[in-house]
Amino acid sequence: MPDVIVVGAGPVGTLLSSELARRGVEVTVLERRAEPGGGSRAIGVHSPVLAALEASGITDRLLASAVRVSRGEARSGGRTLGVVRFDRLDRRFPFVATLPQHETEAALAEGAPVPRRGAAVTGVRPEGRGIRVSVHEDEDVVAPLVIVAGGWRARELVYRPGGVRVRPYADRYLMADVATGRDDDLAVIGIDRGGVLESFPLPGGRRRYVTWDAGSPEADRGERLRAALRARGEHAAAAGVETATAFEVRRAIAPALRRDRLFVIGDTAHEVSPIGGQGMNLGLLDAATLAPLLAEWVRTGAAPDAGLARWERRRLASARNAARLASLNTSLGRPLGPVANAVRREGLRLALLPPGARMLAHAYSMGFDRDA
Repeated sequence: MPDVIVVGAGPVGTLLSSELARRGVEVTVLERRAEPGGGSRAIGVHSPVLAALEASGITDRLLASAVRVSRGEARSGGRTLGVVRFDRLDRRFPFVATLPQHETEAALAEGAPVPRRGAAVTGVRPEGRGIRVSVHEDEDVVAPLVIVAGGWRARELVYRPGGVRVRPYADRYLMADVATGRDDDLAVIGIDRGGVLESFPLPGGRRRYVTWDAGSPEADRGERLRAALRARGEHAAAAGVETATAFEVRRAIAPALRRDRLFVIGDTAHEVSPIGGQGMNLGLLDAATLAPLLAEWVRTGAAPDAGLARWERRRLASARNAARLASLNTSLGRPLGPVANAVRREGLRLALLPPGARMLAHAYSMGFDRDA
């Protein structure tokens, strides 16, 4: 019998299993997907995560190929409103590291136990001094401690129906990674009447473009993104778009992360808008801060209840902070009429004056996370 079962082999579950294994804990990882996920979803790793993972060597592996984004520029109406300087923050890592998610997952997975793939978990229930995990068309697995990190789809394994309030937003976005040949460390946020257009540098002269989507869902996504880029003067980027991904936005914060020997982390516990890039980082900090407490429990046989209660309070507070910031980002990025857009533009310009720009850099690099 393993010491710990981790449900989910995405970035959060992988990090937790790696950190537990590094501390001598025997871990079984169950993953419903038969193959690792492809594509590039979350691309930014923030300073608090880089600091938390430095001792394990993961940070060095991440930074070996990442772009170090030192500043972000806000633009509107063809002019620059202000600059947010991450490189002027008093941090061990004063930048945002960007790289495709599959490269992040590879860096996290080094030293982690190999997951059992195709193992779709159908039930999780307490049994004596352990937790029984039921796997579809397979034998049950039992362990003293179970952590569910299987994304939002795994939420029903832990919470009763309606136990986690999910708030969907009406906003839709389009996203694509485009080869531009540009080699810089500048993130650009453009906000105009048509809504937000963001671009972030990636390794290999590529950039991630994200735009608010006003088009019909039935229309071609790639053409909708190309049209949005052309409307902002990004003709070279538009020509490089081959296809695009569409996504919507939801907000959900669980009321609790622990029930005795059962824990919930990552997107299973909290969803925030990806506009702002903090969702994956929230989950990684969940895992990085929980791992030493679970290892202590396994080593001593006694639950570190005071430390776990403090961990739960801090992670829930951090998730609520990130959700508020993400909601603000979402509202700021919506299309507006000419008068309202002019007011928004002037408000952003004023907010980006010192010391506001420094406060925004602090916020957008997860400086308000309780474990930063």
